[in-house]
Amino acid sequence: MDAIDEQPQDNASDLTYRSGVAARLAGLSVETLRVWERRYDLSGTRRSASGQRLYTADQVQRLSLLKQLVDRGHPIGQLAHLSTDELRRLGGGAPRDGVLVRPIDVVVIGLGLARRIAASPHDTLLLNVQASCSRFEPADCLGPDLRTEVLLVELSELDEQAIPMIEAASSALHAAAVVVLYRFSPSAAIRALRAQGWLVARVPSEMGELVPLCQQALEGQHLPPRAAHSPSAGPRFDEETLAGITGASSTLACECPRHMAELLLMVGSFERYSAQCASRNSADAQVHLDLHQSAGQARMILEAALERLARAEGIPLPPA
Repeated sequence: MDAIDEQPQDNASDLTYRSGVAARLAGLSVETLRVWERRYDLSGTRRSASGQRLYTADQVQRLSLLKQLVDRGHPIGQLAHLSTDELRRLGGGAPRDGVLVRPIDVVVIGLGLARRIAASPHDTLLLNVQASCSRFEPADCLGPDLRTEVLLVELSELDEQAIPMIEAASSALHAAAVVVLYRFSPSAAIRALRAQGWLVARVPSEMGELVPLCQQALEGQHLPPRAAHSPSAGPRFDEETLAGITGASSTLACECPRHMAELLLMVGSFERYSAQCASRNSADAQVHLDLHQSAGQARMILEAALERLARAEGIPLPPA
């Protein structure tokens, strides 16, 4: 298993990481890192007694710079032998604060998760667990002056009822970020939690994945809240008009006017249907509202396209 080197270290800057952890921290796949090392020997790593490559924090930062520049289109073969300073200059300045050089302070809610972290000290060495609770009972485990960077929550079955409890715990801890891990959850609950600005993900199979997740949460790489839809205007064309367009003659060799009218008939029908769907709870109602608004936005786009097409083809339309 890839892990942080088990040799004792004097401080965080002396930490070394094995290939799996180094790759995750740099944003690379392990396979890519192995290919780069084999072809370019680019990191100058040392090896452990068992022959495994070990990476310092500076070397991980260099890998992160290489990844960013390759993503921008620079060939790895031209970057591999540049110094770190040259890579920074090529990237337009200092690297993003994406590589950890010290442990992240976390508070864990979820007794099973806290135990797995404690049982995987090498994979989670960069997580400083300040406190842990089995449930949302901050008074039982959190001191009044405790502050943390990341609130790390594990909920096997995730639902929206957890939102106020997570909010209360995050506020009490003045947490900069929240990571919520789940095993099973309806998609509506996941969307609702992500709308709070939290990183929501399935419980990872390896504890080494917790460090990048906490890092991503601090960097704001979670999914942003969905922007609210602007209200949709009422239908531009009624069904009778659209049915007439489907049978109108056209100078086009294709049947685009007919297909556009048929699409609008279908989208308009779904828009009306979604507004009438039964909802079991507030989450269902929100999903149906989102579908109704999205269908309305799609209808307006298609209506504008059909109007342009009708003018170009001389197809008569009712006044707007």
